[in-house]
Amino acid sequence: MSFRADFNSPEPLLRRDLLRVGSLGAVGLALPDVLRASPAAERKTPRARSCILFFLEGGPAHQDLWDMKPEAPAEVRGIFRPIDSSLAGVSVCEHLPLLARQMHRLTLVRSVHHRIVDHNAGTYYALTGRSPLVGGRLILGDEPENFPPYGSVLARLSPRSEVRVPEFVHLPDVMSNNGRDLPGQRAGFLGPAFDPLVAGDPSAPDYKVPGLGLPRDVPALRLSQRRTLLDQLDGAAGKPADESRWRDMETHYARAFSLLSSDETRQAFDLSRERTSLRERYGLPDRVDRSVEARKFGGLPHLGQSMLLARRLIESGVRLVTVCTGRRFDQTWDTHRNNFALLKESILPYADRAFSALIDDLAERGMLDDTLVVAMGEFGRTPKVGQVTSGAGADAAGRDHWPHCYSILLAGGGIKPGVVYGSSDSFAAYPKNNPVTPEDIAATVYQALGLSSETVLHDPLNRPHALALGKPIGELFG
Repeated sequence: MSFRADFNSPEPLLRRDLLRVGSLGAVGLALPDVLRASPAAERKTPRARSCILFFLEGGPAHQDLWDMKPEAPAEVRGIFRPIDSSLAGVSVCEHLPLLARQMHRLTLVRSVHHRIVDHNAGTYYALTGRSPLVGGRLILGDEPENFPPYGSVLARLSPRSEVRVPEFVHLPDVMSNNGRDLPGQRAGFLGPAFDPLVAGDPSAPDYKVPGLGLPRDVPALRLSQRRTLLDQLDGAAGKPADESRWRDMETHYARAFSLLSSDETRQAFDLSRERTSLRERYGLPDRVDRSVEARKFGGLPHLGQSMLLARRLIESGVRLVTVCTGRRFDQTWDTHRNNFALLKESILPYADRAFSALIDDLAERGMLDDTLVVAMGEFGRTPKVGQVTSGAGADAAGRDHWPHCYSILLAGGGIKPGVVYGSSDSFAAYPKNNPVTPEDIAATVYQALGLSSETVLHDPLNRPHALALGKPIGELFG
């Protein structure tokens, strides 16, 4: 009987699951059926030890945030005014006053582009660096043969065996759209062992990490006894011919049991250990009712504490934390309607506070040098307000999907601060110079994390896959 992790299930970990490989998948640690990366894979000297990926799901309007065009016609420039930032010559939206003070620590890439206008497929492209167009069809959901996301690759290729915390954590929820979980969030052909631990909303009252902990009737001593029994059963079964895979299996078992009984893990997720003033700096929830999504003016009350938890997890040894702007069904930045009102009232106050606090906090703690921070969506928004490019359309104050030019932000991890790479044209519609693809972004991220683009992963059919198909943006590295 097989068991696959269900990230949506509220059910607790059952006693009978504790001795089954599948039960470890409930915390993202099931055994994968996959051939490992090439032992000859080239490694580069790591610039960053860890990464926080702030995913702006839905596609933020770059021309309304950090690539403003104040000289463009009114239907292009919109209604927001630019303000000066701490980076000379770079202005940002008037509704990002806190982030404006941190821009000298950030790098802007203003010329990212591709041709995918679908959210699901675009998310896969952004989170894996792989084209979602395969055999004439778009990848729109989780599939076993999908290429793995950044966090899964790091967990596979650069695990921290000495650290008793998960390698890859996702906050707060698995994102969904049109009835399917967005692809690029789970481990694809690397298998469920390298799925993220989906940790829930840390701003919720009585927050507990789903699936991380023991049932009441399985104390630590009994867990230890079961671990001993499992070792004895495995020993009696004998080792398979492929001893490297046997060792991998043992490593995953040991890590899973360690997580279930680890005080370090529980402490890493405990936000009460942070001083109140810092929690307020990131943004405490301002409402109890979370049923209204951001695009219906429900705000982002979870975001500040999710960002703070991301910093705590990185500090505790987690390799990569993905923080989604919204929650499961939000698609926060998908502002087809009321673009300006939603940004001003429901999205930017939370995003400005939380993201700026993260950058400042990392810098103050001396963590920014070895923590890569990436903020990106799957695409941008239309140059003209009211322009229609998708089936969802746009109202007179909305912006539709636009993958032909958009911006991402980077900081730390060996990335030069205060750089603006590439530019868009006068309408923020197409790259004007130094065009960049998602494949190039993937190669840049992996280089910052010490992995060569030429590293080879093999899927369960033993087919080789280069880690990244683009070229790192060399000008971004110091």
